[in-house]
Amino acid sequence: MHPKESLTDNIMPDDSLYARGLCFSCTRCSACCRFEPGYVFLSRTDADILASFLNMEYTGFIRTYCRWINGYEGKARLSLKEKANYDCIFWKNGCTVYPGRPRQCRTFPFWPEILLSGETWGNAGLSCPGIGKGKRYDRSYIELQLKEQQADPVIEKTI
Repeated sequence: MHPKESLTDNIMPDDSLYARGLCFSCTRCSACCRFEPGYVFLSRTDADILASFLNMEYTGFIRTYCRWINGYEGKARLSLKEKANYDCIFWKNGCTVYPGRPRQCRTFPFWPEILLSGETWGNAGLSCPGIGKGKRYDRSYIELQLKEQQADPVIEKTI
């Protein structure tokens, strides 16, 4: 899939990975928040919510908790910082900003790159014990998550 394409650009066929829904139940293992390098990209909405949650000015929040990640097509994306051990900057015996957590965290594992195929869904399940277990989310819920991600893009700047 081209980076600018989206799973929601076209209606998914009835035989798509999530046509009949997918099961997921967060086990609160924190594997997605800790131990490995990664990026939590922020939209303007995410940054505004987190700044407000932390009772900070927007620019102070960005300076304190964010970094720019060089990406494709000459652009950098805004991401939360990580601790030296790769834990999320907001992880301390659990998520310290859970009510204001970024959309990327709220919508996991219903991300376009995970929903590409059974293989990508299964690979995500290797590191997340909640994938494929628990509550079944129907197609309309999953597509809503994808559309919300698409409607509120991450903050980018030209490098």
